[in-house]
Amino acid sequence: MKLFRSRARRTKSSPVSRARALYESGRYAEAEAGASAVVRSRPRDDMDVSLALTIAALSIGAQGRHAEALAAYDEALPVFGRIFGPDHWQTLKLRSDRAQQLAALGRHAECEAEGAAVVRAAACGTGPEMRLVAAAASNGVVFALNAQGRHVEAEALAREALSPLGEPDRLRLVLRLGLARSLNGQARYEEALAEGAGADELHRGLPPEQRGQETGAVELVMATSLLELGRDAEARVRAATAHDACLASFGPDHRRTIEARELLDRFDGA
Repeated sequence: MKLFRSRARRTKSSPVSRARALYESGRYAEAEAGASAVVRSRPRDDMDVSLALTIAALSIGAQGRHAEALAAYDEALPVFGRIFGPDHWQTLKLRSDRAQQLAALGRHAECEAEGAAVVRAAACGTGPEMRLVAAAASNGVVFALNAQGRHVEAEALAREALSPLGEPDRLRLVLRLGLARSLNGQARYEEALAEGAGADELHRGLPPEQRGQETGAVELVMATSLLELGRDAEARVRAATAHDACLASFGPDHRRTIEARELLDRFDGA
């Protein structure tokens, strides 16, 4: 989903727009600082505050501080409820993003439940934003199902969520990665590798502001497939590339950096 694009147009020089640009360029600590400054300086019913709260929560999560990010989403939810209402697509999207932090903290059953609730709520709405929110929430559920070893369910949901999506974007990318993970989980490694290659092509074709959030994700999925296929040298290169990229972009505590480190440990015999 293209973050924030459906909101009111803002000048490039506004503090919240600068914070958004910093986030999209991968400068997460600066984005957090800028967004937090907006939150401190404006009334809680200000529209810019809702966007700033979102940017701050996303930026904190991108730095691997997942428990703090969850707390930031919990702070933002009442504000969104007052400004937009509980059933508005922006409130539902915030809940979907919050569920991703539950997954990053290993609270997969809670992520599954919250994601499914958002999908049901979005299904009661209309318009393209609601359809995108439903697909984004489905992605969180796919991740949670895979993490719980329920790979057949994850595959079915990923394919269902992919089917109505149109032009390639980040949402299609993450769902294809979830599908590849489900195929790896079912020992269908050749299929997973092909799905990963398709996701790689998608990732390379995205605009820069959408690529950074999925740094290392394609390499991790493909490294797992290659390892299980006995192509150890190729797998290790992919895993090392993922780890170095995630460490540089997100820091050592991000769940994807940790996953890459764990995969490398399999090569090193740790």
